[in-house]
Amino acid sequence: WVRLDCGASCAAEPGAALPAVLLGAPEPDSGPGPTQGSWERQLLRAALRRADCLTQCAARRLGPGGAARLRVGSTIRDAFRRREPYNYLQRAYYQLKKLDLAAAAAHTFFVANPTHLQMREDMAKYRRMSGVQPQSFRDLETPPHWAAYDTSLELLERQEAGLALPRLEEALQGSLAQMESCRADCQGPEEQEGAEEEEDGAGSQGGLYEAIARHWIQVLQCRQRCVGETATRPGRSFPVPDFLPSQLRRLYEAHAQVGNLSQAIENVLSVLLFYPDDEPAKRALNQFQAQLGEPRPGLGPREDIQHFILRSLGEKRQLYYAMEHLGTSFKDPDPWTPAALIPEALREQLREDQEKRSWDHEPPKPKPLTYWKDVLLLEGVTLTQDSRQLNGSERAVLDGLLTPAECGVLLQLAKDAAGAGARSGYRGRRSPHTPHERFEGLTVLKAAQLARAGTVGSQGAKLLLEVSERVRTLTQAYFSPERPLHLSFTHLVCRSAIEGEQEQRMDLSHPVHADNCVLDPDTGECWREPPAYTYRDYSGLLYLNDDFQGGDLFFTEPNALTVTARVRPRCGRLVAFSSGGENPHGVWAVTRGRRCALALWHTWAPEHREQEWIEAKELLQESEEEEEEEEEEMLSKHTSPEPPSRRHQRVQDKAGKAPRVREEL
Repeated sequence: WVRLDCGASCAAEPGAALPAVLLGAPEPDSGPGPTQGSWERQLLRAALRRADCLTQCAARRLGPGGAARLRVGSTIRDAFRRREPYNYLQRAYYQLKKLDLAAAAAHTFFVANPTHLQMREDMAKYRRMSGVQPQSFRDLETPPHWAAYDTSLELLERQEAGLALPRLEEALQGSLAQMESCRADCQGPEEQEGAEEEEDGAGSQGGLYEAIARHWIQVLQCRQRCVGETATRPGRSFPVPDFLPSQLRRLYEAHAQVGNLSQAIENVLSVLLFYPDDEPAKRALNQFQAQLGEPRPGLGPREDIQHFILRSLGEKRQLYYAMEHLGTSFKDPDPWTPAALIPEALREQLREDQEKRSWDHEPPKPKPLTYWKDVLLLEGVTLTQDSRQLNGSERAVLDGLLTPAECGVLLQLAKDAAGAGARSGYRGRRSPHTPHERFEGLTVLKAAQLARAGTVGSQGAKLLLEVSERVRTLTQAYFSPERPLHLSFTHLVCRSAIEGEQEQRMDLSHPVHADNCVLDPDTGECWREPPAYTYRDYSGLLYLNDDFQGGDLFFTEPNALTVTARVRPRCGRLVAFSSGGENPHGVWAVTRGRRCALALWHTWAPEHREQEWIEAKELLQESEEEEEEEEEEMLSKHTSPEPPSRRHQRVQDKAGKAPRVREEL
């Protein structure tokens, strides 16, 4: 804070202002003469004046020696950034029997270190202690702008725009203040690239201007990174995209809802500073201006946003210059940077780098609605409920994927496999989640093996493969048309209520969870880490029957308590949804009868494609070829001549053509 305050006051000192060319203004085009390079003298003079001011200010605020006396190394700074002191605090509070403070310190550390196994165990112990209340698990280091931002989103969801506006403004101002604090930290001493560089003198190569340029570029790179740091929640790996523009969009929408048209115009004009061609913002601006009537003089974008953008563009211009001419690196944190700002020689290189990005870091393109509608029509499927009707995001209920006859075939397959003792998936345990139900699971490969052995009918095993591919096609068409989905795991599961064990039952058939992350109901966070299947991107449940009691699927809020939607199973009904923490779900207890469904998970990652599905398909194809050969032998013994069309097909097969495969495979 001292560095921030001193930096602000010294920047206003007479003669300490940096030349306009360093702040983004174009340098005057002056030919050879006494004025050439005058900005260099201005820079050095301003740097000396500001250095003197900062030294004096630090000495007044911090005592003799100023900031140098209190300087700490990068190791200590990193420890505080990782919140390691809170790990020691929770141990001290625990020994002092101050359990409330111990739980709060443990939670504060855990938010920034969600993969810390020992702290995970400590948190579980605190939850079991009688003296610790749920409200004890609070983050003592929540940045003010994030607290205001989250509160404003909750108010907007409740359609309380008037109450949300002050918190939205607080969040925006807090975000800008947090960036200023981060930028002030960037003005510390020059950091060495590494010990080896320091030893061999590489860091000191060059003269005065090279040293100044190297340190200045380091400062600018640090300042640009502040955008991402401010937009990243504690404990998260990636920033919220377009954090400032998204806040401005919510601001102008909220102002418009309460009738503050002048403020709405001010904020929508600020959005257009980032994205001049943003069509929704331009339409909103025209609408607000029409409602306002006569033009208001002096009504323009917010001054704080104008200052932020002009300063940021000036820094980017210098960094791209250094990238082009000095061989430095720079990763622009902002998607709104104008293409004209980037030197032409770098544009092709940056474009190639973007094309090389893996799918894991590139969001899918928006889906064209006509595509999935066409696919649904082709498959004879109807959309029963969408995300809005299910009170969530990326959720859908589709009906008509199976006929009653097909449901019967798959139910018989599950019954025959269970009768043969096949309970693949959970090592033969009664149930992985509750002692009051019997669980039976069948994988596609096990079904194919049983079919080849004659234990179950081949029709059911083939239909299992066909239906799983049908679900994958529909899920990709609806949620991810521009990015291919692959089956990751397919499981035919049945849950049966055990007679005599259902009285006063309070447990669930499947507890609330998310499919690709570890859900923490106390914080509402979902940590994408083992033991969760982190590569799963979309989930699906295709139901086969409804003649049972209980067993409904339900979605909840991240607290795992507040139910947001409920779906009753029926033959041919598919519930599909994204696998992340936005869709916590569970299954009510099955208290009577037998509930069967096909559970499927999909992934964008080809390396996690379900290999058993491919093996099962090959195994069933081999079985079909053997059946055809046997049929051929039987026909050859028959006296009646073979139809010419069939004989011609066999000649082609023997000549090396690929064998005929049934369409459902």
